[in-house]
Amino acid sequence: MLNIDKPIKDTKIVVAMSGGVDSSTVAGLLKEKGYDVIGITLQLYDHGAMLAKKGACCAGIDIYDAKMAAEHFKIPHYVLDYESKFKESVIDDFVETYIRGETPLPCVRCNQSVKFVDLVKMAKELEADALVTGHYVQRIDQEGIPQLHMGKDPKKDQSYFLFATTKEQLEYIHFPLGGITKEETRKHAERLGLRISNKPDSQDICFVPNGSYSELVKKLRPNSAQDGKIMHIDGYEVGTHSGIINYTIGQRRGLGIAHPHPLYVVRIKPEENIVYVGPVEALNRHDFIIKDINWLGDTESIPNDLEVQVKIRSTQKAVYAKMSPFNGGRQAKVSLLTADKAVSPGQACVMYDGTRLLGGGWIARD
Repeated sequence: MLNIDKPIKDTKIVVAMSGGVDSSTVAGLLKEKGYDVIGITLQLYDHGAMLAKKGACCAGIDIYDAKMAAEHFKIPHYVLDYESKFKESVIDDFVETYIRGETPLPCVRCNQSVKFVDLVKMAKELEADALVTGHYVQRIDQEGIPQLHMGKDPKKDQSYFLFATTKEQLEYIHFPLGGITKEETRKHAERLGLRISNKPDSQDICFVPNGSYSELVKKLRPNSAQDGKIMHIDGYEVGTHSGIINYTIGQRRGLGIAHPHPLYVVRIKPEENIVYVGPVEALNRHDFIIKDINWLGDTESIPNDLEVQVKIRSTQKAVYAKMSPFNGGRQAKVSLLTADKAVSPGQACVMYDGTRLLGGGWIARD
């Protein structure tokens, strides 16, 4: 199940247990195989708020479910308080990203700055041989070098959200569910006697009450919602807005504009406090810049004029593009073969070679 050169009975594994069916099942499967398993759950925000929040990752009921799963499998289980780190690295970044007129991707930030960094550190302090998660992504070792590949189940593939995983982290982290489907996972959970075998997947951003991100931004940054102009890209004013935090690139609904043709948000200028709108064709983009690149390819950095497939949304099919790196490979110009309407600053552009994840970066604002 794990490619570790050590007898199973002598192999200590830390499992990141979120309280969902996936990570709970992983813990059970490893215990069943004979590994020495320890479960760790991170408390990421206020316990009272977690109890009130349902249907989201890391909610209060999830900590309870992780604890119950660990007791069921008779494995040690620890709950670690990372509330302060999570607020600083994920929630505050989420808020500031909206204030900059961009669209955040908090699940990647959480993996990048809290879960993988701190869980890896804790697992090593416990002298574990590996950290294991329930993500649907495959680690495939080629000549002793680990590669990250899409999960077998295309409906559940989570590779897009793991593009920031470093080469060093990948040496230590394993993903046992990457080669099976969600349906198979639920069957294993039922066979293992997990009472949460039919628990629904989390859907919402865990720390956003009722899905209202603008309310969260206004609560944490009371002066963030300033009235301003809505301008047509042709240069004339078409309306007013009550704060750029209420708008994202590509948005059509909720603009409150009377106009003879459908209008979409095509640009946000926080320095001017202006939202620019235009026809759907104005969203088309062939070229854009990505920054803070994490590279997982075989070379030390991105080769010049590299032809790859990219995703700029987790749910889209990968499309062909050419990468032109600069600034020592920390940034790159992305040239799409076919123009796309959803190039949103703050989101991720993730690179693939077939099923292999080569890395990615954050879409920069013009």
